[in-house]
Amino acid sequence: TGYPLAYVAARLAMGENLPSVRNSVTKTTTACFEPSMDYCVVKFPRWDLNKFKGVSAGLGSAMKSVGEVMSIGRNFQEAMQKAIRMAAPGMLGFQPLTTFESDEAINAVLSNATDQRVDALAAAFERGDSVASIEAATKINPWFLCKLHTIHLLRKHLQKRTLQTITAEEMLLAKQQGFSDKQIAIALGGADDVAVRRHRKELGVLPVVKQIDTLAAEFPAQTNYLYMTYNGTMSDQPVRKSGVFRLNHEAPSTMVLGCGAYRIGSPGGVDWGSVSGI
Repeated sequence: TGYPLAYVAARLAMGENLPSVRNSVTKTTTACFEPSMDYCVVKFPRWDLNKFKGVSAGLGSAMKSVGEVMSIGRNFQEAMQKAIRMAAPGMLGFQPLTTFESDEAINAVLSNATDQRVDALAAAFERGDSVASIEAATKINPWFLCKLHTIHLLRKHLQKRTLQTITAEEMLLAKQQGFSDKQIAIALGGADDVAVRRHRKELGVLPVVKQIDTLAAEFPAQTNYLYMTYNGTMSDQPVRKSGVFRLNHEAPSTMVLGCGAYRIGSPGGVDWGSVSGI
């Protein structure tokens, strides 16, 4: 959000109060200002436990992830599905995989958290488990389970449609819930994801670029924390000019492509070189 947490915490520890601490980012406001909460952020871990011999897959208070991602959306479902795709290449989002051999294997992961727990949740919904039964097994707050169940129900609904019968409203809802074009293609019976993308654009279902308001709308936000979402009708700051997003009408924009979430064996110098190159 751009809120200087460490700086403010240090000043508070020295005895100052919030109204007197200046925001080191804006220079003009005090630390009392909070970001406008019209967005949702999900931080999702990257696991590489299978690369270590003899390491238990069980999760507890020990730090076992080798990295994490941060996704931003306008709702939890959108941000969650983004995060899953970012942290685990090959996973399309919150949907079941063929990694569990039996119901007992699913139950074991539900009761005892491992790095496959998200997969187990999707598999449990797929076999017909209720939110209440999963809450009893996992002790996960039902708010999160209800949101994940919403994704599951929408995927099952899309399986009743084809590329020719899906409506613009259904396509928009799927994108607002974080479904990728490839996810939608598979749900529609194995349609080509390029064809889904083409059809989506023909239906007028397009993303917008939103800006995180770090100053709660009290002052103009100067920092560009931008994210793309389908939960909106208008971009906050960028404008489309000659097919390219620009932050204003004069200066061209720069896009930095990193190597994704850190994992064992990933070259950290790729990210360092990309950022330093700017």
